[in-house]
Amino acid sequence: MRITLCGTRGSVGRAGGRTVRYGGDTSSVAVQGQSGDLLILDAGSGIANAHDLIDPGVDRIDILLTHLHMDHIQGLGFFRPLYNPAIETHIWGPVSTTAGLATRLSRYLSPPLFPVRLRDLASVYLHDVHPGLFEVPGFSVSADLVIHPGPTLGYRVEENGHSLAYLPDHEPALGSPNLAEPNWLSGYSIIADVDLLIHDAQYFDDEYRAKIGWGHSSHRQTIAVARMARVRTLVTFHHDPEHSDEELDRLHDQMRADDPELNIVAGLAGAVLEV
Repeated sequence: MRITLCGTRGSVGRAGGRTVRYGGDTSSVAVQGQSGDLLILDAGSGIANAHDLIDPGVDRIDILLTHLHMDHIQGLGFFRPLYNPAIETHIWGPVSTTAGLATRLSRYLSPPLFPVRLRDLASVYLHDVHPGLFEVPGFSVSADLVIHPGPTLGYRVEENGHSLAYLPDHEPALGSPNLAEPNWLSGYSIIADVDLLIHDAQYFDDEYRAKIGWGHSSHRQTIAVARMARVRTLVTFHHDPEHSDEELDRLHDQMRADDPELNIVAGLAGAVLEV
């Protein structure tokens, strides 16, 4: 699998050139399979950066939405394949007790918020996702509910014995305050022994104390999750839009000092990783 970080922020980053290296686009990750299949995780503003990864002959793209907060769907209406009838775009998102995925997404993809209605897109197919295992072309996907406001999924993507887990918005400390018991760790079923974990690392520890219940992790909580799940590589994600490049450098320095043995990769927009 080739993994491209197309957007890494929790919401649109600072203006004035202060978020150059870490990027200013919101959550989106492109996963390219060995057979040329393309899977996109979330549709934040960064999804536009995936356009150059689409092979000319592609006839299907799958988009997995973790949840429907605006920073994870705001790029969807600007994703060009949605308007190409020769490409099937399959959009997957968490099931809800109140309305189906089509109804919920239509609140955004319709006037007055957007000029094009979701129902008018000829080759777009919507799928409500329940926790469990399902298949998309080229990949096996496992989904599980994780702690974040509103129905939110984390995903594990596997191909030919290699694995990626994606939990961009996650507050595991609400379910397991000491992060010491796997059976109480939100998302453990999909991150255990994964090759590469892309995980929420939004706050410094001192910042988290004022943001309990907002649905995100501190950097030390992220390390604890990775340790418990025995992940091989941890990629930080969902950076706080208020953090400058320099502050994010300091956060990653602290993480590496806290656990020198863990392979920690800073989530830089545009980075390409191989699994």
